[in-house]
Amino acid sequence: MNTNNNRLYKVIMLVFLTAIVTFMITAFSLYSYFSKTALSIGKSEKIDLSGLLTDSKDNSELEKYLKKLKTTIDKYYLWNEDIDEEKLKTSAIEGYVAGLGDEYTEYIPAEDMKKFTEDIAGNFIGIGIYMLEDKEKNRVLVYYPIPDSPAEKAGIKAGDYIISVDGKEYTAEDFKIISKYIKGEENTKVKLEIEREGERLNFEITREKIVTNPITTKIFEENIGYVKLPSFDENTSKDFKTKLDELIEKGAKSLIIDLRNNGGGIVDEATNIADFMLDKDKTIISTIDNKTNKKITASKIDPIYNIPIVLLVNENSASAAEILICSLTENERAKSVGTKTYGKGVIQSVLTLTDGSGLKITTQEYYTPKDNKINKEGIKPDVEVKLPEDIKNIYAVEENKDTQLQKAIELLK
Repeated sequence: MNTNNNRLYKVIMLVFLTAIVTFMITAFSLYSYFSKTALSIGKSEKIDLSGLLTDSKDNSELEKYLKKLKTTIDKYYLWNEDIDEEKLKTSAIEGYVAGLGDEYTEYIPAEDMKKFTEDIAGNFIGIGIYMLEDKEKNRVLVYYPIPDSPAEKAGIKAGDYIISVDGKEYTAEDFKIISKYIKGEENTKVKLEIEREGERLNFEITREKIVTNPITTKIFEENIGYVKLPSFDENTSKDFKTKLDELIEKGAKSLIIDLRNNGGGIVDEATNIADFMLDKDKTIISTIDNKTNKKITASKIDPIYNIPIVLLVNENSASAAEILICSLTENERAKSVGTKTYGKGVIQSVLTLTDGSGLKITTQEYYTPKDNKINKEGIKPDVEVKLPEDIKNIYAVEENKDTQLQKAIELLK
């Protein structure tokens, strides 16, 4: 009898999941709010999904069946007085969206949307780290502590693995949620257990307001400027221009743009930077949607900068970073040095429901100026250079051992 009840409950939940999502889509209007993926953002535009709904007859039958299922749950479920309808709804929608099998598409509950949009804007309360999902070690990895952030001041280093947050252990499978627990109210503390070269270390860090876009610069010998872009957050292109102008004022005659371990971000920020470098009307990228509509994004202005450029790239350069890479290299405006890029050639849009929740959904695939596919393919560098095999931490390589950086300097000399 218990087995039959369990089977009945599983069937009920499965159909309930499908039904509630369809009902939600019918009930709410969806609008584009932002379009980020962990890392890529497109343009905001109102989106009418009414034409995508199933016909009214099917909806009517589904609603009737949903009522029957709810009646059945109320009648047979042992703890029906403890049912949390809001939790059921959220879990149902999350499961339905996860069923698409697209790692970049996800449902964002209303209570998480504020933090999500703060991340996009590059302003949030936290400790100031960029993270990566290391599937090989099944851990979340710190690949860049923001300069002067609470994390850096406390001693967190690039290459550290996060083992636990406030005593709770997390793995790479928790990548999408771990930042939720690291962030919090300003002036509160968070405890991190870190693994560094086999050693476990503990840190207690006070959360502060973090402003991202941590662009770092320097000048090498022979007036070679260097700019490191760890991500493409809001205003990255503006900050990039400011930093590059400062380098040129200091005498920079050529430029290295370091896009290694840059997981992407806002598409417009990457295309804006490309626009600074390219001749007017040059193709930056082209995009195709699910109806095979093709849109070309081209440079709008004459180039602001004409100095020689080399891009540093690696297997963690993804999404918006790949847009900048292909736009500059295929238009013969720059050379790339390093290893093959990640291969994330799709763009997400975030649709906001009227209840404040959101749906981050893959809406477009993008192609290089020469119509080459990037998604799951990556971009091969013009000059392939691997780091030395004895480098243990690719996120914190000493300059004298950084063979990719040395090759870029050599090319610009």
